[in-house]
Amino acid sequence: MDHEELGTPQQKKGYSRREMLKMSALAGGGIALGASGLGAALELFGDKAATDPANESKIPFFATHQAGVTTAQQGYGYLAAFDIDPSIHDVAKIMALFITWTRLAATLIQGKREINSSNKELPPNDTNEARDLGAANLTITFGLGHSFFMKNGKDRFGLASQMPKQLTPMPRIAHETLDQSISNGDICVQICADIQQVAFHALRNLIKEALGTANIRWMETGFLNGPKGKTPRNLFGFKDGTANVTDPDDQNKVVWTSSDEPKWMRGGTYLGYRKIKMIIETWDRDSYSDQEQVIGRKKNSGAAFGRTHEHEPVIISKQPGDSHVGLAHQTGQKIYRRAYSYTNGIQPATGNLDAGLLFISYQNKPQESFIPMLRVLGKSDALNEYIDHVATGLFAIPAGIKKNEYFAQHLFE
Repeated sequence: MDHEELGTPQQKKGYSRREMLKMSALAGGGIALGASGLGAALELFGDKAATDPANESKIPFFATHQAGVTTAQQGYGYLAAFDIDPSIHDVAKIMALFITWTRLAATLIQGKREINSSNKELPPNDTNEARDLGAANLTITFGLGHSFFMKNGKDRFGLASQMPKQLTPMPRIAHETLDQSISNGDICVQICADIQQVAFHALRNLIKEALGTANIRWMETGFLNGPKGKTPRNLFGFKDGTANVTDPDDQNKVVWTSSDEPKWMRGGTYLGYRKIKMIIETWDRDSYSDQEQVIGRKKNSGAAFGRTHEHEPVIISKQPGDSHVGLAHQTGQKIYRRAYSYTNGIQPATGNLDAGLLFISYQNKPQESFIPMLRVLGKSDALNEYIDHVATGLFAIPAGIKKNEYFAQHLFE
């Protein structure tokens, strides 16, 4: 007999242990429920409008996989990390936050807003700056860092046994000068949209709802635009993301996790992050041919050396020994890139541009693909003369959220 069938007083009334956990978290989030009220409250998460054919700018929130991974890349993106407040030791409060965030995200991706109170003396529930801008293909993607599970060698919330298999602290990589204040974190949120103000509105309201439970650690803003059907270019002027796998079967092999992960993580992925500062002034003084030698592709067409078209396979023998493309392909590993460019004004100490790439990639086995690739590039890449890695992170992105469920729900059960 299952131990849950033995029956505590609450379970004899029809409550299972899982239901009690859910209801405790919901109550902590300000929603009072009885045993029969649980399903009704979670119906608030129903994505009824997401399939409305009249609005093609909406991307479904509830799905097998989280949106914002293999979704067609939007023009603007925010990547942010949160740390659980040191005062929080009760997992129910974290569950309550994830429930609140799920409800909010499911509302925002439909182009809708939180309803404000009729009491004008209270602060508004919604900040209002994205009103009338629509959904703008908004996606909100949630993930968890290694420090969410383990910190200073301790199991923080009793969840370490459920840690994803490939989730580790990021190792040191050659040619990096990391700023730890803008690296890593307990939770990450990627927010992308076709309109920057829609994306910022979503992040702003997630921050507001997290008050008292999770504190914003860092946030980065990016953009990357290209003609429809063509690969966008980064700030060095080269196409970025040419080698991405687009076939769903290939994505299953490269992006999505399977049965070798804890059950709650199956159908998820891992987000690898690097903030790469580009030394624009040095690059702009280099010759056109040298730039192509450094990258290993033709600047106009995007074709690899020895090829005519962008998407033709790379011929390693035609690549310079230290080219970026050649070294990356020599590893034999694939990742799914979803990078954004950034510009942050000028660097006060030098007067040079503060600009570069927010490198974001998704893969199901980062210890076998993303990290080994970084080691090779860090050691020998000709591009290292023109860049500096200043921030990093690795986050587990759980499987998609289903209707009547919330982010990472099965981790807690």
